[in-house]
Amino acid sequence: MKIRIKLLLLFFSLFASLLLAFAIFVYIYSAKTRKDQYYKQLKKEAVMKANLLFDAKVPAQVLQLIYKSAPNSLFEEEVAIYDTSFNLLYHDAVQIDKVKETKKMIDKIVQQKEITFEQGSLQVVGLLYQHHQKNYVITAAANDQYGLSRLYELKYALIVSFIIIISLTIVAGYYFVGSALKPVTGIIGEVAKITATNLHNRVQVKNEKDEIGELAGTFNHMLDRLAQSFDGQKSFVSNISHELRTPLSTIVGELQLALIKERTTKEYQEIIKLALSDAQGLVRLSNGLLDLAKASYDQHTISMKTLRADELLMDAREAVLKIDLAYKVDIQFTREIEKDGDVLVNGNEYLLKIAFINLMENACKFSSNHQCAVEIDFGTDLIRLSFADTGIGIPPEDIHHIFTPFYRGNNKAFTTGNGIGLSLTQKIISMHHGTIQIRSVVHEGSIFNVEIPHV
Repeated sequence: MKIRIKLLLLFFSLFASLLLAFAIFVYIYSAKTRKDQYYKQLKKEAVMKANLLFDAKVPAQVLQLIYKSAPNSLFEEEVAIYDTSFNLLYHDAVQIDKVKETKKMIDKIVQQKEITFEQGSLQVVGLLYQHHQKNYVITAAANDQYGLSRLYELKYALIVSFIIIISLTIVAGYYFVGSALKPVTGIIGEVAKITATNLHNRVQVKNEKDEIGELAGTFNHMLDRLAQSFDGQKSFVSNISHELRTPLSTIVGELQLALIKERTTKEYQEIIKLALSDAQGLVRLSNGLLDLAKASYDQHTISMKTLRADELLMDAREAVLKIDLAYKVDIQFTREIEKDGDVLVNGNEYLLKIAFINLMENACKFSSNHQCAVEIDFGTDLIRLSFADTGIGIPPEDIHHIFTPFYRGNNKAFTTGNGIGLSLTQKIISMHHGTIQIRSVVHEGSIFNVEIPHV
């Protein structure tokens, strides 16, 4: 079922229920009001006839004649007057006698002073009437033909009005729901036109403050991420093809060259060393690509646990020292640890170690003394790490690109690399809700500052 039909049915059901409840309330209230008012009118008529009989001394025959001569005598109020001993003193029409009074009824009226009830279509009131220190019982009964007729007309008007209003509501609701959902239809049409070849197209946002605008904005943000991911994937495939092709071609070329003619043992060893060096570079590239892919996973799929940042740094230091015996890594605390919680982080041990290894190795690689200085500091919520070197530094035009995968600036002539390490490090730090920043001066060195929330 489409949303338009659901909204229409929901709106129709709600409005119809409220309108029906209102109509029922109006009818019930009108019926009760009519009944109460007619009981009051019956009581007044009964008292007036008793006054005519007892005070004005109008003969009973005259009152009966007036009753019989009324044009609507069948619906005229019929009054009967009794004493408290159930002796009939007056009756408008004994032969008709709409209400069959009984001794029990008279006693009940004397006891309660006033009663009201319905008998078929008649409304009956019985009341205790006092005249010259004597008590009398008066009953009056009549059919409120006029009031019931007006009540029937009201019921008919309410039913017709309900049908008409509901019909108009369905038509208007269908129109307004369609108008409200028209922007959604437009968004669906625009999104359907977006494919891999035109990911840079965007959904038009007419009003950013309403829900439809927010939906369109959300689509646009999603398309931004998709376009960025798609462009990154194309760039990644292009770069990886180049990065893999170069060492593979070099290895194949070196081995083919070795097969052209007989060579000395020393020459073969040199060729093997060159091929081995290229193969090792290819292994490092493959490992970097695998780590980069792992760091790109959804964070919820990466296992996390509580770790000590200082122990991770020490493990990373040991791994870096094994890469090159000339590398040196100095780790220092800016202040003494008062409690273990100051250096605890929630993270993935393997990925964090990779990030720290990359930062340490880069510092050692680009420093003339092959040394990296690491400082550990901590605050209320964050652990602050700095990785400093005294190397060649990074030119200002390259700083904005250092976290781009496979990007290598002017330093590529200084040492070998594949441009994966820093982009991988940034992804890992971001995955752990941290930040990484760099300060660098050409020919003086660089400092990478990392902040990670601690437990």
